[in-house]
Amino acid sequence: MSMFGQYARLAPAELERAIQDPDWAWDFVEEHLAAVPGDGTPVAGGRLHSTGKMWHALEYLLKLRGVEVNVVHGEEELPGADDWGYGPPRAISPEQVQAAARAMAAITPEGLVEGVAPAELADAGIYPYSGSDPEGRLDDAALAYQDLQAFFQTTARLRQGLLVWIA
Repeated sequence: MSMFGQYARLAPAELERAIQDPDWAWDFVEEHLAAVPGDGTPVAGGRLHSTGKMWHALEYLLKLRGVEVNVVHGEEELPGADDWGYGPPRAISPEQVQAAARAMAAITPEGLVEGVAPAELADAGIYPYSGSDPEGRLDDAALAYQDLQAFFQTTARLRQGLLVWIA
């Protein structure tokens, strides 16, 4: 079974409501998931985003580049939230989104993976590279980062926050 990094973009009042009422948050996400095409690909400009299997590699690479906001797992756990896959969702406040977007704007997709070999990720047990071809490439991680970077830029521009979870 694959694990996917998932994001839902919320206005500040919606994020506050999600923190106070995790069941409402799940209903919000389900409603937006229902609008996603049959292949599960989030709609461009939509409220949802997925990094697919690259979530763990992105976490490793973003920490390596000094991004302080936990872009992959979120910052604040939603109190009383159920497990949404591999644990409960976490929130990233609009202010934290702003900080993350600024940090990410300074890192190009090529710069994120520069000087890092797939073997390094495999040796560190980073999903999905662990157990993979050590001669592989990091193109998928760079592409996933490019899309995540754009999603964070949009979220920051709209002064919104995020719910983050691994499913």
